[in-house]
Amino acid sequence: MLKTIGIVVAVLIVGVLIFAATKPDTFRVQRSASIKAPPEKVFALINDFKAWGAWSPWEKKDPAMKRTFGATTVGKGAHYAWEGNKDVGQGSMEITESVPSSRIALKLDFLKPFEAHNVVEFTLAAQGDTTNVTWAMHGPANFLSKLIQVFMSMDSMVGKDFEAGLANLKAAAEK
Repeated sequence: MLKTIGIVVAVLIVGVLIFAATKPDTFRVQRSASIKAPPEKVFALINDFKAWGAWSPWEKKDPAMKRTFGATTVGKGAHYAWEGNKDVGQGSMEITESVPSSRIALKLDFLKPFEAHNVVEFTLAAQGDTTNVTWAMHGPANFLSKLIQVFMSMDSMVGKDFEAGLANLKAAAEK
């Protein structure tokens, strides 16, 4: 009986590992919002790491987070690093592309709770008196992240934070 249970458990574990291996090698999470403000105003809140405190969803998850800003905090080359509790982890961001009022791209490097290297993109498009903002993150999915995705959806985990951040960005820009 014990041997049969052991075999069943081993088969289930192997099945989960095989299923994880079939997951895509990359991931993408994306959310959008319409903000009743000009693109220039929205862009300024994203393009300056010191302005992220007004809207970033992770700022509220750990108000005691240690923040380190680079020599420049605005535009291409701006750098920001953080170290916080289990909800925010540790990592850094660098703005790699900054096209006024339309696009910002970031290199995002997580160190904790696990190492990951992703790309974040914000695109802004004027439509009448509103700005449509799309926040996306994409990157490679190593085997560990594929295994985690068997049990938890990356889209629902990160997507909720993006939705909260876009709502905060909307509130800050529409003031």
